[in-house]
Amino acid sequence: MWQDNRIQAAIDGTNPMVMAELPGGFAVFGDVQFLPGYCVLLPKQNITDLNHLEEPARTLFLQSMAQLGDAVLAACHPVRVNYNNLGNTDNFLHAHVFPRYKTESAERLAKPVWLYTPDHWHDPQYQYNPAKHDAIRQKITQFLLA
Repeated sequence: MWQDNRIQAAIDGTNPMVMAELPGGFAVFGDVQFLPGYCVLLPKQNITDLNHLEEPARTLFLQSMAQLGDAVLAACHPVRVNYNNLGNTDNFLHAHVFPRYKTESAERLAKPVWLYTPDHWHDPQYQYNPAKHDAIRQKITQFLLA
């Protein structure tokens, strides 16, 4: 399954969540959408962390992460975008791009996304659903491809 190796699936063209190939990676739509417009940037090679990317690939990855953030801002109009590059659970380089919204409580908005309860990550109501989320996905994709 493509989820077993998301980077290789993006490289092979079999990752259905890929929206666009950018100079420094693949922009993919998030599996969960409790914050509508959540995206991830995958690198163009299967490595564990940012420090294993040589220049100029490292700079291209970070520039592409910002480009994906610009697309999320333009498509979703959040208050801001949070960027996370962790690798603690999934041991491969990837950058999370989270829109943050006024509709979140002030207390929640002031804290990292990772403090949302586990049900936000696993509840079927928050899973990517083309009928609910493709309009946002298309806007982000159009911005990236413009």
